[in-house]
Amino acid sequence: GHTIGQARCPTFTARVYNDTNIDPSFAKAKQNLCPLTNTPTNFVANLDVTTPNYFDNGYFKNLLKKKGLLHSDQALFSGGSTDSLVRTYALNKRAFYHDFVNGMIRMGDIRPLLYPNGEIRENCRRVNYKPL
Repeated sequence: GHTIGQARCPTFTARVYNDTNIDPSFAKAKQNLCPLTNTPTNFVANLDVTTPNYFDNGYFKNLLKKKGLLHSDQALFSGGSTDSLVRTYALNKRAFYHDFVNGMIRMGDIRPLLYPNGEIRENCRRVNYKPL
């Protein structure tokens, strides 16, 4: 789902300064946006640098060029088992659309665990408070 969206500097600064599987000009542009300082900036960058406002397969094309913004994005195309899938989606927009739709349908069919086996969190970042 990262074909549309943005990320704040603190989420990708380590990648653009330290990773080696990154396009040098892409890294430099993001370093200019997010300089290393004691005070992190809240600037944002697009997850898809070529077509940030369109739901398409540009995100996967960027991964082939080592222009994944997040470390976890570029990990999808880094010599592992998902490389072939990234290539397929980069070259075949219809395959990406088809698989994305099916994945969303499957996720929509997941039934959340409810109390006492689970909870729907009021705040996704923390467990709901339950007084004793």
